[in-house]
Amino acid sequence: MTTRDYQALDRAHHLHPFTDFKALGEEGSRIIERAEGVYIYDSEGNRILDGMAGLWCVNLGYGRQELVEAASAQLTQLPYYNNFFKTTHPPAVKLAEKLVQLAPEHISHVFFTGSGSEANDTVLRMVRRYWALKGQPQKQWIIGRENGYHGSTLAGMSLGGMDAMHGQGGPCVPNIAHIRQPYWFGEGRDQSPEAFGRECAAALEAKILELGEENVGAFIAEPVQGAGGAIMPPESYWPAVKAVLAKYDILLVADEVICGFGRLGEWFGSVHYDLKPDLMPIAKGLSSGYLPIGGVLVGERVANTLIEEGGEFFHGFTYSGHPTCAAVALKNLELMEAEGVVERVRDDLGPYLAKRWSELAEHPLVGQARSLGLMGALELIDPATGERFDKALGAGNLCRDFCFDSGLVMRSVGDTMIMSPPLVISHAEIDELVSKARLALDATAARLARTPQPEETA
Repeated sequence: MTTRDYQALDRAHHLHPFTDFKALGEEGSRIIERAEGVYIYDSEGNRILDGMAGLWCVNLGYGRQELVEAASAQLTQLPYYNNFFKTTHPPAVKLAEKLVQLAPEHISHVFFTGSGSEANDTVLRMVRRYWALKGQPQKQWIIGRENGYHGSTLAGMSLGGMDAMHGQGGPCVPNIAHIRQPYWFGEGRDQSPEAFGRECAAALEAKILELGEENVGAFIAEPVQGAGGAIMPPESYWPAVKAVLAKYDILLVADEVICGFGRLGEWFGSVHYDLKPDLMPIAKGLSSGYLPIGGVLVGERVANTLIEEGGEFFHGFTYSGHPTCAAVALKNLELMEAEGVVERVRDDLGPYLAKRWSELAEHPLVGQARSLGLMGALELIDPATGERFDKALGAGNLCRDFCFDSGLVMRSVGDTMIMSPPLVISHAEIDELVSKARLALDATAARLARTPQPEETA
């Protein structure tokens, strides 16, 4: 089949996630046929550096035969069985043990799901169940952050703070509130990062007092906001948030779906920020994206209450702890340990990327170039004003498309360009990523220079 054949069938039958269906039908899909290492290859034979690791998930890179063999062996022995009705199987048991070994020491249990969205659905149920068992069923409120992302199921969308999703998905799950995000470049450049971080943490305390501390069960947040724009909070933010939660005895849910499994140079983003959360949703890098699996890492405080006081927890999924997915995830974690992947991100690749990535701040279109581990962002600005471009110009989408043209996948969040390459990327491939990003910036600047400003066309 040709590219046009695939595009015609795709247009006729396939509704893509997070997509303008009409626009995609007019343009045609990009058809990805194979992948190896940090590269994907489309149906036209183009080699493209995958600067997003799929969707933040292909941590070990493409083409790892060991993961294929783990899946094949498990499919042969036991392709599927559930974990309901007092049964389990070795892959789920062994994966749970490995995850508890890798997690912060207060984490004692794992509840498996099929995705990060399902993990955050589980979080909502688990938080409310915990407080009911503690004799405080009124602690229903969960506080999240504006522009936070916790999945696209009804509960995940409600916990997240993305207005566009709320606009299409309402009514949201009740008793969920949102506070400002610690996005210094976007919202706080009129003050120091340290002062801004404390101000954002103070917003959490203000919301707790507004709702009544006796009514608030948990605060949910990503250690670093991923889909919101690779937003690294000021150093003052998390210590102040931890103090607020301890003051009012409120659970901390650290969403590790993106930050977990080496992305920030530690096994979990919570370790980087010393968070010690009560609940940690996980997915994505857990299996390097080779098969769908997620879960919730549960701290002793919550787990012991559910076990000793809870009776039956009426929640779960057909594919919770799916044996083939669990076997692949276990092999993925074993390979990451054996190859020292997380340590290399922390000690070598992360610092090297930070050095090279910071050079892009010299580009006239870039207001800030930031990174942590193997996650980074570029803030696009109008060089004439130092401020954001008019939204009608779509600068971020332009740059994203020019990235593809130059053989690089990066993602645009408004006018923020974000990247998170596979954790096995080399120095030479980082150099290539930065070089291609610069080419895309140059092409974007040239196009915008030729484009009339919106007010000029009125």
